[in-house]
Amino acid sequence: MAKRDFYEILGVSRTATEAEIKKAYRRMAMKHHPDRNPDDADAEEKFKEAKEAYEILSSAQKRAAYDQFGHAGVDQSAGGGHRGSGGFSDIFGDVFNDIFGASGGGRQNYRGADLRYHLDLSLEDAVAGTTVNIRIPVHVECQSCNGSGAKKGTQPTTCTTCAGHGQVRMQQGFFSVQQPCPHCRGTGQMIKEPCPDCYGEGQIQDHKTLSVKVPAGVDTGDRIRLAGEGEAGTGGAGPGDLYVEVQVKRHDVFTRDGSNLYCDVPIAFVTATLGGDLEVPTLSGKASLKIPEGTQTGQQFRLRGKGVKSVRGGAIGDLICRAIIETPVKLSKKQKELLQEFEQSMHGTSKHSPKHSSWMDAVKKFFD
Repeated sequence: MAKRDFYEILGVSRTATEAEIKKAYRRMAMKHHPDRNPDDADAEEKFKEAKEAYEILSSAQKRAAYDQFGHAGVDQSAGGGHRGSGGFSDIFGDVFNDIFGASGGGRQNYRGADLRYHLDLSLEDAVAGTTVNIRIPVHVECQSCNGSGAKKGTQPTTCTTCAGHGQVRMQQGFFSVQQPCPHCRGTGQMIKEPCPDCYGEGQIQDHKTLSVKVPAGVDTGDRIRLAGEGEAGTGGAGPGDLYVEVQVKRHDVFTRDGSNLYCDVPIAFVTATLGGDLEVPTLSGKASLKIPEGTQTGQQFRLRGKGVKSVRGGAIGDLICRAIIETPVKLSKKQKELLQEFEQSMHGTSKHSPKHSSWMDAVKKFFD
């Protein structure tokens, strides 16, 4: 089967810089490394392709030969006199030291995985701040085997494949690759009789309750980091972190945009026409809102300092009230007659409804 184009494998253009090639390779290595994808033949193949592509494209001489002659320009050198070089770790050391750490022998230590928790908050709690208790699933040391993974009364034995080093070296062409032992998965030990409670993992799933202090002013999308509250590490490595992601629930009255709060205020037809005072809610209590004579739907009124103080600091926002003129419904016969009388009193003049008059003028011009 014909080999794939090296540039295509790494997902870069043929004019890519050395830094772009290195960055692309690191991304591919992180995604498809066998440690992250155990027993995944497809990922292992993609990892090998990426290694080969980077080895060629990271060398100015080999890249020039590849650009001119394709795979034929580098196949000979790939199988030729390069076996005396430092091998895989010399060629890719700078990349793999950044990603996986130094590749010495022995059991590998891996930091615990980070965890994520979705926390729903009311708008009131998000604005004022609160403390909540959350219950999360975690892996803890199995008490039956004390974390060894072996059945009680037995002990793990040294892996015969890697002699307890946790690493094996594979020769691939002119370079060699050191990777975790496939039989013991890098632990250096084999378990002949697994613990029946943890199935040889040394850990079991449990739950723990944590108290989370939510600072005032958080909003949807904010994250609270609890250091060391993630999954336990292996081989003595530290635990991961827990990230609590905030989601503010929809409020019946207010909507939030940054530091400002918005609310729609229904206003009676008479109050909007003659003006008056209304009592409106805020998160800190009630406030008086002065409605001027002739208020129209959509008109906004700003109450300074009645909004939110962001968790990132800055001034307190405002509460912006949007007027919604409410049309009377279910009128009595007498009320309808009064409105008709009122309508007749306005007939023949445009000064009472300037927007309607200007709209009618625009309509006439359109049809003319």
